[in-house]
Amino acid sequence: MSSENAYVLVLYYSRSGQTAEMASQIGRGVARVSGMEARIRAVPPVSPDTESTLPPVPDHGAPYASKDDLALCAGLAIGSPTRFGNMAAPLKHFLDGTGDLWLSGALAGKPAGAFTSTGSLHGGQETTLLTMMMPLLHHGMVLCGVPYSEQALNETMSGGTPYGPSHWAGTGEQQPLTDHEKAICQSFGERLGELAQKLR
Repeated sequence: MSSENAYVLVLYYSRSGQTAEMASQIGRGVARVSGMEARIRAVPPVSPDTESTLPPVPDHGAPYASKDDLALCAGLAIGSPTRFGNMAAPLKHFLDGTGDLWLSGALAGKPAGAFTSTGSLHGGQETTLLTMMMPLLHHGMVLCGVPYSEQALNETMSGGTPYGPSHWAGTGEQQPLTDHEKAICQSFGERLGELAQKLR
């Protein structure tokens, strides 16, 4: 991979837009790293219907990810809202289809981390982040979190964990990302980009 096309893949599923906004903020952090780009991609929703009804390109938001986007990345950030302390089914479905990349070791040695958004303050942010790390470990990736040297992590009154960025969206009207949450997302993206440069 040449330096001009090295990228961190920011891969996410978002239903209400909060996780998508986090992905954008992480992308800003990645862009601070010279020679590293952010490639922001989404995964499509899944449905119990047996017939596919979605177009191959989303009506809005980031393009859907391809397996090549994942295979060729220099680093990876995966994001999802919480679902009972775990990632949402669409992201899990996408990752479940990467067995060939696991067999080939395509992602081994690359840095990766996770981010999440919850409706309730104690809605499973940390368990979601930790369970999202399991497939990353199986792929042989090097985990990246948020160190407490990031001042916003010490000051936040909403989201933010050492396991990865998080956002408290609220159960009613969706709360926007706070300044601290944005700072944590950007710091995480920059750290991931720097690790990707060093490990390439």
